Amino acid sequence: MSASGPRPLALGARPRRRQAIASALVALALAGWIVTAVRMEGMDEGPGTALGGLGWFVGVWVTMMAAMMLPAVVPMASAFDRVARARPEGGALAWFLAGYGLVWAAFGVAAFALDALVRAADPGFLAWDRQGPLVTGAAVAVAGLYELTPLKLRCLRHCRTPLHFLLGRWREGRVGAVRMGVEHGAWCVGCCWALMAALVALGIMSLFWMVVVAAVIFVEKALPFGERSTRWFALALVALGLWIALAPGSAPEVTEPGSPMPMGEPGGGAPMEAPGDAAPMEAPGGGTPMDERGGTMP
Repeated sequence: MSASGPRPLALGARPRRRQAIASALVALALAGWIVTAVRMEGMDEGPGTALGGLGWFVGVWVTMMAAMMLPAVVPMASAFDRVARARPEGGALAWFLAGYGLVWAAFGVAAFALDALVRAADPGFLAWDRQGPLVTGAAVAVAGLYELTPLKLRCLRHCRTPLHFLLGRWREGRVGAVRMGVEHGAWCVGCCWALMAALVALGIMSLFWMVVVAAVIFVEKALPFGERSTRWFALALVALGLWIALAPGSAPEVTEPGSPMPMGEPGGGAPMEAPGDAAPMEAPGGGTPMDERGGTMP
């Protein structure tokens, strides 16, 4: 075999390498979840949550995408690495993932721009006490209906058959790896954009809905019954959308915009008293209350 020919892998190396890739991506996703949880603590204001400045939002968005998408991309990443290592000019996996992440970053910037345009127009009907619940419910229901469309099915099948994509669209070198990552990312956006729109509608800073959407994406892309599960997810999303539209006050885990944030220690509980607000201490044996220094109060 010539030096420029395909490079065979040692027996047993492929399973170990696949396990290493999967472990690395899951570890990165876990780190993303931890960072996201820390940065978003107490920031969920429900539908219409402000996105902050562009730089801050892009940083948070990229971290969110790493947390939510990397576990589902493990099959594609493993297949890419397997094909790349068997070719003399195979692109590095890191470049493929960079192209993939670039697409999701661009999607986030587009979402930020759309949000800025809507806020600049300041349509009053989006207020929660007017048509806000209907708009939020409609966004969630549309995400459910999209689950049943031919376009969704086509994009999902692409994401679930990595070797078909890699062998048919292979490009050599690092630039080729980035281009393939961008192309795969575009298919992934086509598969998941409606779910991400539903997340934005429900509250982009909500860790609960982040976990739910990430779980749906993982099941659809990575599990054997993923394609069949779209019908059940469609039904659940449409039902949730109708619930929010018709009875928003009872919808689960939907924070009403403008509602007061619970104060106190993390996890709830009674509000904390500010220094100096404590009740006066009673003097020993009763009588006139005492202040903190032990003197009697007037």
